Parts: sequence; C-alpha cells; structure tokens
Amino acid sequence: MSGIGDVGLAVKAKFQDRSAKIGVIGLGYVGLPLLQAFVKAGFSTIGYDVDPAKVARLMASESYIKHVPSQWIADWLAERRFTATSDMARLAEADALLICVPTPLSESRDPDLTYVEATARQIAASLRPGQLVVLESTTYPRTTRDVVLPLLAESGLRPGVDFFVAYSPEREDPGNPDFSASRIPKVVGGLDPVSLELANTLYAAAVVQTVPVSSCEVAEACKILENTYRAVNIAMVNELKVLFTRLGIDVWEVIEAAKTKPFGFQAFYPGPGLGGHCIPIDPFYLSWLARRYEMSTRFIELAGEINHSMPHYVIDRLVTALNDVGKPVRGSRVAVLGVAYKRDIDDPRESPSFKLMELLVERGAIVSYNDPHIPVLPSMRHYSVPRLASEELTADYLAAQDCVLIATDHSTYDWPFITRHARLVVDTRNATKDVAALPGKICKA
Repeated sequence: MSGIGDVGLAVKAKFQDRSAKIGVIGLGYVGLPLLQAFVKAGFSTIGYDVDPAKVARLMASESYIKHVPSQWIADWLAERRFTATSDMARLAEADALLICVPTPLSESRDPDLTYVEATARQIAASLRPGQLVVLESTTYPRTTRDVVLPLLAESGLRPGVDFFVAYSPEREDPGNPDFSASRIPKVVGGLDPVSLELANTLYAAAVVQTVPVSSCEVAEACKILENTYRAVNIAMVNELKVLFTRLGIDVWEVIEAAKTKPFGFQAFYPGPGLGGHCIPIDPFYLSWLARRYEMSTRFIELAGEINHSMPHYVIDRLVTALNDVGKPVRGSRVAVLGVAYKRDIDDPRESPSFKLMELLVERGAIVSYNDPHIPVLPSMRHYSVPRLASEELTADYLAAQDCVLIATDHSTYDWPFITRHARLVVDTRNATKDVAALPGKICKA
C-alpha cells in the first residue's frame, strides 16, 4: 500500500516472516488462548500481567485456567517462544502489544475503563517507533480513538507513522474445543489504513480468517452487536419460560420443537440468569453510549431487566417447591450445583449462582455448593456470599439437603445419582430431562 512508510514496511515484514515478538497484556481467559495461537503460528511472545503470582505460575509451566492446559505453557517455555513478566518497563520489547484487560461495569452500570486507561499509560511510557497496539478488550465504539489514542499520543510519537493502532474484538468460547483462538475468524479495524494493513497482516498469520473492516468503531460495534443479539434473545426465552410455566407448558420442549425448522429460527435457551464477562455487561456499554447521544435503547434495557430478574424468579420457584413439601426456606439446607457461569469451565465471572446464593442467604437458608471446577468460592465484588469450599457430592451429602438447586449443568454430574439421593431438585437448566423421578421431586425453574 502506498503511504505505508519505512517504519510500517519494516513492521509488516516482521509480521510476515514471523520474526516479530508479540506481547499480550492481561494473562487471563482471553490472553492465554491468544498466546497459544501466536506461538503455534511460529511467533515468539511475551506475556504481561500486573499479578506477579500469575507470572510465577506460568514461568513454572503451570496454568491457572482449566481449558488452558499446563502442557501448553511447558511447550512454550521449552521452545523458548514465551516469557512472562510483571515489569511493564519491558513493554518496549514487543513489536505488537495486544491489550486483553478487563472492562467491567461500575456500580452504576457505566463502563469502567480503569484497566484499559492504566494499560495505555504504561504503554505510552515506553512506546517506541514500529510498535502496533491493538485493543482486544470489549468496549463501546470510539474507545480506541477517544480513550486509548490520546494516552498513547502522550509519548510524542505520531500515530499511523511512528506507531500504529487497531481494534480487534476478542472472540472466545471457553470450554469449546471446536473453537480455539486460532480457529475463530478475527474482525480487525484500524485507526487508519496503514494500521489496518499491519494489524490484518499480523492476525492473518495466526488465525484461520481475518475480517478487515473500515474503522476501529465498526470493529468495536461488531462485538457489541454479537453479544447484544444473544442477550436479547436469551431474555425473550427467559420471559417465555415464565409465561409457559404458568400455562403448564414445558419451554424446553417448545424450543426443541421449534428448532426443527430449518430456516428463520435459532435456538436460545433459558437459565437462572446471565453469566460470563461479555453477555451480562456488553449491552450496557451501548446503552450508556446511547444516553450520551440523548437516545434510549429500549430493547437492550428491557432485555437487561428480564435477565436480571431471573435469579429472583428461580428463588421464588424454589421457595414454592419447598412450601409444597412443608418446608420454609429459612433454616432449610440448600445445595447449589455449579458456580461457573456455564458448563465444564472454571470461570465464575458474573455467574448467576452468586446472586442465587446471595438471595438464599438473605432468606435464611443454609447454603452450600458443589462445583468440580471451582474448589473454593472466590470473592466477588458485586455479591455478598459466604466463603465456602466445594462439598463432595456424596449420597449422604445430597440426602442431607432439603433442596438441590441445579445452576450449572456440568457434564460430569451424574443426574440419576443426584435425583435418586436428593429429596427435592430445582432444575434451571433442563439437566434432568431424561431422568425418571418421583412426581413432585423435580421442579423446573
């Protein structure tokens, strides 16, 4: 491309021959799989994280995320293609810096860009000519241009000439072996045509397909659309679940019937609420942005209200189920099965299980839990729940509970065993659909 300049040409050549060093900032659920994609593609990498304990574990070939095998880390180190550090002065060592830090919501449900801003300042302190900076953290349109770029520009270097800036939204499906980071198409938007060309060249060397778009804003909006689409459709089936329950209709059977239609329908499933870092959070970035432009996003707000209400609905169903067997919720022993936000992963971020436990404790229940992937209940800043350890799922433990609440349907759970020994089961995931049980023993919620 004409206008790429000598600096850009040199960077592009290093991406093409894989001599570039790739830096990933934030070594969590997004950062580690991303590192695997670049190491597999033949790049040398460096991981940055402010938590020295994470760095120490990685340098000892130890993973702290279930779906990132420790063998990956051991292979990276053995091949001399990876090192990790908490020393942000070493940011200058990387030719590309990919930002994968958290973007949570504040208490007032506004975007909290504290981690993004801090990272951009750290990069600016050591930014050198020839570096590409890519934001991958999910955020609202114009974050890259209006928040990250001004901080990087404090370095005194010229964007699009001395250094380059792009946005490429993370796309992760934790626990799904069919969609590793290298096998998911990557949307890429650049601050300018040269930045786009360089970012597209970089990702094309490591992923199955790149999807270049005209700007950072389009790439940012793409990620918000993907997750808002899911949030709105999940809200719809959650609302229908409440309605169909009153009508005596099994919403799960309805969905199974509807998805036989080969066109015009995609199945979404109800649950006890939304979990994970993306779907419960990202739509509110768009709502916040709309308010700044004096608009309302009624679909998004309504979907948020419905999904936010689902833990309350589940607890109401649980209270009714206990009442039906002559038990008040106060003083009842309730076991929550699963605190990860979805099956077969160890990620508890925004899991509805925490809200369920909080509501049960408020009502005086004696709460315990089991999750084969989360041995100790982590503290969560938005929820007040006891510090508990996962109980062993024995026949005696199940029989001692007044109610077993299925919040996450891990594939390792033996549903016939659980329903055989539990006195009462409240199932939010249709996990017991194929289990024969006594009438009144299983309540769908």
